[in-house]
This record gives sequence, C-alpha cells and structure tokens, in this order.
Amino acid sequence: MLLIVCSSIFLITTLMGWGKLMENIFGKSLNGISGKILTGIFSVGLIFTVASFFIPLNLYIEIPTIFIGLFYFFKDKLYLEYLQLSKKISVILGILATVILFSASFYPFILDHFGYYVPTIKWLTEYGLVKGISNLDLILGQMSVWHIFQAGFSNFSDPFLRLNAVLLIIYGIYIFENKSWIQLIFIPVFLIFSQSPSPDLPAILFSLIILNEILSGNKNLAFLFAFSVFTFAIKPTVIWLPIFILLSIFVSGFQYNKLILGSLVFLLFIVKNIWIFGYPVFPLKVFDLGISWKPNHELLKASSEFAIVKTFDEQYSYAEILKFSWFDYIKNWLFLNGIKSVINISFVISLIGFNIFSIIKRNKITSLICISILIKSLLILSFSAQYRFFIDVFFVIFFIVFFNSLNKKNALFISSGLALIFIGLFSSPKIVQQFIPSFKLGRNLTPFEKTQLLKPSDYEYNQYNSFKIGGLKFNVSKKYTFSFDTPTPAISESYVLDYQKLGIFPQHIDKNNLKKGFIWKKLNPEEKKELDKTIEFIKKSYLQTD
Repeated sequence: MLLIVCSSIFLITTLMGWGKLMENIFGKSLNGISGKILTGIFSVGLIFTVASFFIPLNLYIEIPTIFIGLFYFFKDKLYLEYLQLSKKISVILGILATVILFSASFYPFILDHFGYYVPTIKWLTEYGLVKGISNLDLILGQMSVWHIFQAGFSNFSDPFLRLNAVLLIIYGIYIFENKSWIQLIFIPVFLIFSQSPSPDLPAILFSLIILNEILSGNKNLAFLFAFSVFTFAIKPTVIWLPIFILLSIFVSGFQYNKLILGSLVFLLFIVKNIWIFGYPVFPLKVFDLGISWKPNHELLKASSEFAIVKTFDEQYSYAEILKFSWFDYIKNWLFLNGIKSVINISFVISLIGFNIFSIIKRNKITSLICISILIKSLLILSFSAQYRFFIDVFFVIFFIVFFNSLNKKNALFISSGLALIFIGLFSSPKIVQQFIPSFKLGRNLTPFEKTQLLKPSDYEYNQYNSFKIGGLKFNVSKKYTFSFDTPTPAISESYVLDYQKLGIFPQHIDKNNLKKGFIWKKLNPEEKKELDKTIEFIKKSYLQTD
C-alpha cells in the first residue's frame, strides 16, 4: 500500500505537469487540478500510442516522460494549487485516497487481468505494437489505449499495475473541485476495478466526466469530442459517447473544425487496430482491406460463435442457441440462472425507464444521450449482450436522472456506507462466495494479508513449457490457462488447441525480428505431428503431480 502511495504521488505530479504543458500550447480545456491531470492523461496516452508503433514502451520512454512532467510541475509551481484546497476537503480527499489505496492493495481477481491485461502490457513494454499479434493469440488483438498508457508507466512508476487506483484518486479530486456530489457514491463501486488495469474503469469515469462537463456548460466541444473518441479507443463499447458529442456538435451549429482533433484520434485508433488485428475494429470482421496479416477466417468465426454463447453465460450450446426463436432468445437471455438474469432484466427496465424520463424531461441534452445509448444498446444486443458490455449504461442513466439531486452531506454519508460494505467484502470474501455463488469473480477474492500494507499483493507463477512448431519457438503456461507472466512469445493453451482443429499455426514474418510481427500458415504433415506431440505433452502435464 505504501508503495502505491509513492506511485500515486509520482504519477499525479507527472501527469499534471504534462497537462500544464498542453494548456500552454493549446489552451485550457478543463478546469482545476483534475482538469490538468486529465489533459495530461489524454496527451501522454496519445504520445505513447504513436511511439508504440516504433519502439517498446520501456524505461527509455518512461524516464523522459516523467522528467518533462515533473519539470513543468515545479517550473509552473503547480503544487501551490493543492494548497488552495480547504483543510476540510484535503482531509476528506486523504481519507478517500486511503480507502482507494487499501482496496487496490488486494490480489487482482478479474480473470482478464491474467489472460489479457498483463500479457498485453508485457508485449508493449518489450516490443511495442507488434504487427499481426492477434495471429499469435487472438485476445492480444485488442490492446486498449489504456494498456498502452499503463505500459508506458509500468517499468518504474507503477510496476504493480495499479494505475486504476491512481485514476480513482484523480476522479475524487474532480468530484470535489466540480461539486458533482452524485458521482461520489460511485467510487465505492469502482473499487472492484482498483486492483487491475481494467479499461472498464477509465471508460466509465471519462464518460461521466464528459457528461458532467456538458451538463455544467463546457462549450469546448472540439476537445470533448476528441476526449470522447479517446475514451472509445480505451473501450469501444462506449461508442454512445462520441455519438452523443457528435450529435451535440450538429445540433449546436456544425463547425467542421470541432471534428479535426477527434477525427485524428479516431484515425490513430483505426490504424492501431489494423496494425495488430488486420481489421479496423476488434473483434469484428468488417471492412476487409485484404491485409496479409489478418487472422484466420475460421478462427474469427469460432470467436464470434463463442461470444454468442457467452451472451447466455455458457448455459446453452451454440447449436441450441441457433434453434431459438426470437421469443426464446429474449426470454432465455432475461431469465438466465444466477445474478446475470437480475443484471439483464435491470438493464431492460433501465432503458425503458430512461426513455420515459427523456420524454417527460423534454431536454435536448437528455434526448441526445437517450438516442446515443439506444444506438449503443442495439449494437451490443445484436453482437454479444454480455453484461460487461453495457455495465456503463447503469451509471450513466443514474447520473443523468439524479444529476444535482444529492447534496455533499448525503453523498458523503451514502459513499461512506458503501465503502465500508465493499472493504468488508474485500477483507472477508467468503461472504460473497457464500451468498452470491453465481458471481464467478467472487471465487477469486482473497482475504487481507499484512504484507499489503507495504506493497500490493500480486501473483507470481512463472512456470511454463517451451515448444517449437515450424519456425516459431513459443511458451505455454504449465498447468494453467493464462500466460500472465510467461516469457514472450507465449500462447494460451486454448488457442493451441484451436490451431490444431483448424490445421494452422502462427509463424514469424521475420524469424530474426519479433517486432516484424506474425501471420498464420497452414500446417504441413511434419508440423501437424509436432503440434500433436505438443498438445499431448500439455494434456499429460495436468496428470503429473509436482
């Protein structure tokens, strides 16, 4: 925990310095301490993304970034702005930061931390963006801009990958500076994202901040549109946000110059996806440009089918789902076994309720938000209606409906109560496991350990086997599904099995340079035998006792 405190101070001052630098060049877009930090996140995130095409995000890029940020922080005496905060607010922020950092010190429990977040950051720090890396392990074809941002600070400033905890502290500062008390009650819920670099947290937080800026009268739509596209690049499921800002620009009197910066950010997002995935938007097989390093068609088809199965929480097979009528499809999705049913039904009720609210309200901004969310909802429902793809909608609707409804005193009271509940759940995970058994993530929660007071808990496994198929030497985690600390190039065992079924396997574009990327190739008879032996070895390893 104490080490995260050091990281937080280091990162916040660095990002604030970068925000001031950007204000000096382009002018002020957001107000206050938090405004400078958020501007710093936006600018450094874009710089890291561009840089990652050419170089790894290692110490050689992190140290100059820190130096520039700290230079402007002290040169412009930005620390004086913290002294302008009242003593009462400073104490409350201190308590809030302590709660956040304590929660962040627990072991990561989100499964994507091990299968997606950490492997992605590992590749970015060692090689940067690698062309066609989705051919090696399809999940790596996402590479969120948030992970690029995290990777750039993971060598020295934040080796424990607790950037989300720092972001929650920044969010707390924003709430108090802007007196947006309704958002204060969200922080305890967001604590579940504090142990991992999940892109869900920045996507939701930035969405709420942008909405608050619009509702509070910020007229800088050019920056807000660019920031909304940046948020979309972090998590494309918040597609409603840039749609909303875009509609706002058209309604308020269209000026093409308001779209320039946002369009450049969007172009960077598209180029990044084409470079690593072969298509403009992961994991959709749309706008085929004939890129030579695009993933295998059958592999993408299998991924699409699995996404549909995940829609129903794997409670039905793909063959069973194909036989559903439209009525069965909706009914079975709404009434899944476990907590997912509650979430799905709540989502539908929330959408209906928000539509009614927007009609009664007859407010232009509310109507545009409603239209944008409906567009997003239709897209998600038609692709893969997993709750994690529409969880942001709950926060947005709640925020809009109860905007300016809570005063500071009540918000602090509710937030404190919720914080105690979530800290209790983190400290005593058996409560979650006993009373909500269908909540799968609860099974991965672990109790408090004293060592957390010094440094955050983290897993170390580092057991793997090495193999070679064709010209590719690769590693597979031993007796474990994910390759979170397996040396690169690593492939998840599930994809090794998929490659066997399809008769393909990834290969280097240039065997002497991993940075040149990967393509897939059909296996010849000799390579098929090598792959069969590899899979047999992997399966036998589960039968062995260490």
